[in-house]
Amino acid sequence: MRSSRSDQWSEAVVRPRTTESRVAVHRRLVLVFALSLVTLLTVTGVAVLLSLRADDCSGPDGEGTRAGAGPRAEGGRGNGSRGERGGDEEEKPWRRSRLPGSLLPRHYDLDLRVHMDNFTFTGEVSIRLDCVNATKYIVLHTDCLEVSSVSVWSGSSASRSASRGVGGAARVLRHFSVPANQMYVLALHRELRPMRTYRVNITFQAVIENDLLGFYRSSYLQDQEKRYLAVTQFSPVHARKAFPCFDEPVFKATFSLSLHHDPQYTSLSNMPVESSSLAEDGWLTNRFAQTPRMSTYYLAWSVCNFTYRETHTETGVTVRLYARPDAIASGAGDYALQITRRLLGFYQQYFNVKYSLPKLDLLAVPKHPYAAMENWGLSIFVEQKLLLDAEVSSSSYQMELTMVVVHEICHQWFGDLVTPMWWEDVWLKEGFAHFFEYVGTDFLFPKWNMEKQRFLTDVLHEVMLLDGLSSSHPISQEVTEATDIDRVFDLIAYKKGAALIRMLASVMGQQLFQRGLNDYLTTHMYSNAARNDLWNKLTQAMQSAGRDIDVREMMDRWTLQMGYPVVTIVRSQSDEILNSDIIISQEHFLYSQETGQKNDSYQWLIPLTVAMGNVTVISQESLIWINNKTEIHRLGEIDDDSWLLGNIDQTGYYRVNYDLNNWRLLTQQLQTNHQIISVGNRAGLIDDAFNLARAGLLPQDIPLQLIGYLPGEHSFLPWHAASRVLYQLDRLLDRTENYSVFSDYVLQQVSSRYHRMGWPSPVTTGAVMQASYQTEELQRELIMLACSFGNKHCHRQAVALISDWISSNKNRIPPNVRDMVYCTGVSLMDEDVWEFIWMKFHSSRAVSEKKVLLEALTCSDNSFLLSRLLNLSLSSELVPEQDLIDVIIHVGRNPHGRHLAWSFFRDKWTLLNSRYGEALFLNSKLIGGVTEYLNTEDELNELKEFHASEGGGPAMSRALEVVEGNVRWHRLHQRHLYQWLRKAYDNTAHAY
Repeated sequence: MRSSRSDQWSEAVVRPRTTESRVAVHRRLVLVFALSLVTLLTVTGVAVLLSLRADDCSGPDGEGTRAGAGPRAEGGRGNGSRGERGGDEEEKPWRRSRLPGSLLPRHYDLDLRVHMDNFTFTGEVSIRLDCVNATKYIVLHTDCLEVSSVSVWSGSSASRSASRGVGGAARVLRHFSVPANQMYVLALHRELRPMRTYRVNITFQAVIENDLLGFYRSSYLQDQEKRYLAVTQFSPVHARKAFPCFDEPVFKATFSLSLHHDPQYTSLSNMPVESSSLAEDGWLTNRFAQTPRMSTYYLAWSVCNFTYRETHTETGVTVRLYARPDAIASGAGDYALQITRRLLGFYQQYFNVKYSLPKLDLLAVPKHPYAAMENWGLSIFVEQKLLLDAEVSSSSYQMELTMVVVHEICHQWFGDLVTPMWWEDVWLKEGFAHFFEYVGTDFLFPKWNMEKQRFLTDVLHEVMLLDGLSSSHPISQEVTEATDIDRVFDLIAYKKGAALIRMLASVMGQQLFQRGLNDYLTTHMYSNAARNDLWNKLTQAMQSAGRDIDVREMMDRWTLQMGYPVVTIVRSQSDEILNSDIIISQEHFLYSQETGQKNDSYQWLIPLTVAMGNVTVISQESLIWINNKTEIHRLGEIDDDSWLLGNIDQTGYYRVNYDLNNWRLLTQQLQTNHQIISVGNRAGLIDDAFNLARAGLLPQDIPLQLIGYLPGEHSFLPWHAASRVLYQLDRLLDRTENYSVFSDYVLQQVSSRYHRMGWPSPVTTGAVMQASYQTEELQRELIMLACSFGNKHCHRQAVALISDWISSNKNRIPPNVRDMVYCTGVSLMDEDVWEFIWMKFHSSRAVSEKKVLLEALTCSDNSFLLSRLLNLSLSSELVPEQDLIDVIIHVGRNPHGRHLAWSFFRDKWTLLNSRYGEALFLNSKLIGGVTEYLNTEDELNELKEFHASEGGGPAMSRALEVVEGNVRWHRLHQRHLYQWLRKAYDNTAHAY
């Protein structure tokens, strides 16, 4: 009742009257008063009901439904309720994207009952909390969980017994979900007080989904019977799909897990089983030992029918590999098991930090959104990255599998033991693990020479393609919203991170680098760290050896700004400058050189290594620190026939350009005696030249002249570097009218070396490659180039091998070239061969063979078959879900399928985005892969229209820039390239 209305009423009734009138007035007064009282009570009741209703309904402030209000109340999407009456933004911490720091979780007791018959699970979690700041709210994460009940206990009652109802309960006014931020809020009657311990208990239930995230299900065939398993994938923000938790990396805690399930299944988790019991209802309960302190996204478990093989390290760590029973029986997991045992010893010695857990399990699952996940003590892999069949697996497949295992084992230190504070520094774990893929593989197989050679083509050259775009981003980028987390898991974090770490390790030297890493790991073990923590430890290591280099000052330039420099080295042409001086300049390298896109303010602190050479000798390298846009440095006497070479062995993360005369001298040196220049620098020169030309910083003929020496090249790495850039050119030119001019030129370079190397003999034993790796890989590279560009001998050989397989039903094709042979056969032969490969894809049990067979189907020249494959691949019963993306990408790489893949992608975008949108790499891989080689104005316009209507995030913006660059290259450079090719070689038929 408002005060103004009360004043008017009193003035109307308090006037002198007769006795009779007073009686009448009194009666009327009583009646009005009674009516007013009833009205007041009614209004108050309605207000209370509306307030409660507002608490239960979605509203503009971001809260969801009250728990218990309906089935799966918090699983939907809504704007939330109006929240606490009279509250402001600061009083509602669930409105923020990050959890408040008022409460710190210390320990989780998690009890789960897993129903494999209907793919559901129920659970109870009891979380012990320390209160840092007074608060009336407990805010944590949930996503798609149906919360049944909550309770909060304080003081001495905050023990495990609290869940049994023993004293000390804190009153919960209400609890509700906030779907917009995937949070769950418990609003308390009184504030929790600092320096005290509490325990929150939550019971919940959910579905074991089929979307590869959270706690999900998968299936496989065993003895023609379909079997199921359930497994977790929590990184980066999906632990909240499996249990209520503080799902941010900095909230580390210990975990005690109990799993109840049908006894026909086996259950696994991070730690060994502490106790196992069979209940009266016939269900098995496994209680696992308590974990060390770790982030929620490293917790893992699985319920499956798998079997295992086991080994032990010298320090007593038990290593097991779990997989399908038939895979274990065939020995497909033995290789990964043995290298894991060796790697644990290697990392313990390299980091001088002991592995922290009593066991490490490797789990091979049929479906997984990524290659693998490094959960502490239970690393989970997709089958094709862990199982090796020596009879049919190629050396390339073995190498890739090896590196995935090396990567995940490194994470047991960089990631599990020491975890980045927040996702902006995810490269602190992923960059290190990617770098150690090559260091660890060198430990296993020194003759592969991975870190000094293969790293260049597969990491450095690849990521520079991406980081040379204006749509790139700094390696450390701000992450404020949960939706931003996915975008930091990209090739910049992994490959640029690895390249920068390699550059820094080269500057420091191995001994100081290892000393700094040891100090970093021991200082921050079981905790979190930021990039400055690493820089400080590495700087201290440098100072301990008397080297005054501020690592933070150097590395901030490389991590906090995007891209990389092109360093241009020019010998002096001025009479005022001695001919022993060189002019060195740096600028931001971009494929698009238009002003406005290039950032002229970018400068790097560059450790430039330079050497001089001539026909017979090369000098020792000099290290020059470049800090300014342009600098003059003295190297020594440089005569007219001497050349300069920068970035020795390509340890630096930058490109190097020279004046045209120096490029001419380097080209002559390669023709005369290429071995004067190291194999790494030969590969680097090829990659730099082609990419500088693509950016318009070199004439188009310079790189083509440079690779004219390749017929005399005996080493794999320069051929591999050349093949990568030639395939890029090939897909730009493969639909042009004069394409044969280009393909004839490539065959001119390839033909003689291809015929000398020949083909591998059919393999009759299951021996895994060892010392012959470089030779095998060169032979494979040459066969791939010859068949891809139309060498007739190569085509005849491939057709003969396919025909022999079909007629004899015995596959005698050497494993190392099966992918090329299958692809060439499908391309050149009739539809029956396609059907034969499709049949073999479904009947093969070797995961490596299935992948090769599936990709071969994308090589057909028949548009009907390609369309059929695309549509069949939508069924997960026919093609594994994670392989659909590869099918679309490979069809798009086929000139006969490029438009089909692009149309299919647009037509199925809604389905594809819903299926893979949350899975970090997969969506960006799909977008980039299907658009990478679009290069016409019409295709560019179609992409612009699609981008405008559907979005697609950073991956789509990047794709648009790539296609714009393709179109621009055609407009500016295609004519010049063909002019040089025609001038150098007449366009007559060559028999290759």
